[in-house]
Amino acid sequence: MSEKPQHLYLVDGSSYIFRAYHRLPPLTNPQGTPVGAVYGYTAMLWKLADGLDKAEGPTHLAVILDHSAQSFRNAMYDDYKANRPPPPEDLIPQFPLIRDATRAFSLPCIELPGFEADDLIATYADAAMAQGWDVTIVSSDKDLMQLIRTDNRGNEIDMLDTMKNARLTRADVVEKFGVGPELLGDVLALMGDSVDNVPGVPGVGPKTASKLINEHGSLEAVLHAAPGMKAGKLRDNLIDHADMARLSRDLVELRRDVPLPMALDELRLDGIPPAPLQEFLLHHGFKSMAARIVTVGAAAARGSSMAPVVPERGAPINKALPTSDAVMTAQPLPVWPAIKHADYTLITDAETLAQWIDAARAQGHVGFDTETMKPNQFAGPLVGVSLALGPGKVAYIPIGHVGTDLLADPPQQISKANAVALLGPLFADESVLKIAHNAKYDINVLTHHGMRVANVDDVMVMSFALDAGAHGHAMDDLAERLIDHKPLTFKDVAGTGRNQARLAELQPQAVLAYAGEGADLALRLWRVLRHRMPTEGATRIYEMVDRPLVPVVGAMEREGIMVDRAKLVALSDS
Repeated sequence: MSEKPQHLYLVDGSSYIFRAYHRLPPLTNPQGTPVGAVYGYTAMLWKLADGLDKAEGPTHLAVILDHSAQSFRNAMYDDYKANRPPPPEDLIPQFPLIRDATRAFSLPCIELPGFEADDLIATYADAAMAQGWDVTIVSSDKDLMQLIRTDNRGNEIDMLDTMKNARLTRADVVEKFGVGPELLGDVLALMGDSVDNVPGVPGVGPKTASKLINEHGSLEAVLHAAPGMKAGKLRDNLIDHADMARLSRDLVELRRDVPLPMALDELRLDGIPPAPLQEFLLHHGFKSMAARIVTVGAAAARGSSMAPVVPERGAPINKALPTSDAVMTAQPLPVWPAIKHADYTLITDAETLAQWIDAARAQGHVGFDTETMKPNQFAGPLVGVSLALGPGKVAYIPIGHVGTDLLADPPQQISKANAVALLGPLFADESVLKIAHNAKYDINVLTHHGMRVANVDDVMVMSFALDAGAHGHAMDDLAERLIDHKPLTFKDVAGTGRNQARLAELQPQAVLAYAGEGADLALRLWRVLRHRMPTEGATRIYEMVDRPLVPVVGAMEREGIMVDRAKLVALSDS
């Protein structure tokens, strides 16, 4: 029998950390330390390391982490990643515990001062491929997609997005960016990155960038050709910001010559010894997970073929994790700034919308709200969609504004086709938590317009799970009660009586504050209610009963249900 091919898995640990933090409620261990992200990270790593199919899984595995927020790129560009907010206060003490969790799995936990995790991943991937190994990078980071390739021996570097249970290959890069991995760095340099504050060229988004690179062959060729292009803003921006484009190319380039802290052979995966892992889990109060380790370990000792008791591949993490492990106590919430409508953004072009969508994917959650022509969720045009990335970081995307003056130009906005093409994949993305108030309504609206919505938290349902009949659960009630804010009303925007306008007849700028506030409030209220749920015993009923029913009831409203009339008559007569 031939020896099993060597296959190295490189786990982008930072992406796991932030997805776990935003997906789980705030937990504390028996010592009073926040551990919500630690628990989610541990569950995700357990699923990956022990739940992969052994026939196709890794022979070697390492978790790669960022050592700190500073790297050699900050010396190249002072404002690199300057837009990123500091980590949440309750996440900071969890960083060392996450490293402890990795070591409790007896897995290498690798980081290096002065370099980012991406650079270590790139160097390890190249080194492994040079030895004839296959490599899988466990991440969905677009920067790492530059590494995907197959060499002349057939050895492959691919990526695994565990939240979608999807393998990413060259074809996926071409589909998403219009170029292969070898030219992706040039596209990224032109379009920039608002998350990492890579400047790029103003006004150049993914589609324009890929078009330019496909036409000219490289970033340098585009910049060289710019003076001869048709006069216009694009030409001027390419000329004026050529130096920034070259700097951006250096910033997105992955270093492949990083000194490797551990040799490849030291990354061999030889199973997970249960003792150190169980000790770590019990110390932090993760009793249910520790019990799983015992069950799986006992089965392995008996030679049983029983699969590990872990979440199904691709299942959202909240469906698989118990909520009774750690001691759940409230941590003080940092103060968020007051609502300022002047901070909201109006998005009227596809390039800017794509940047907001990338930011939502990067942080793993987004608040949203929809505006329609009619209150009936199954009829009438979609007027617009609002997104909230953070308190006050809110945008409104007008889609169906029609205006009232037939002689005037229509309002500047994104076409419905473009909006659906861009927003649809975001709303369908299981790895991004969508947050709304009365989400069933918004799900039905978006579904009616061709967009599937997955992985949703409903603020109204969360409030009911916590307080039931104690008070109303409408947006106005919750905003005034929980964050001391009186929301704008439809009448504030559209007027009253005979003079009342339909929302679609108003200019998008006039609707910005009202529409954006819906997403802003949903995100703020979610933060408050999510914080309360574990300490007030509402998490289990919400996650296991109420939350899963939201899309089910929505589907019932859209499709209808079969009724046995004879059975109903019989029940009435009994």
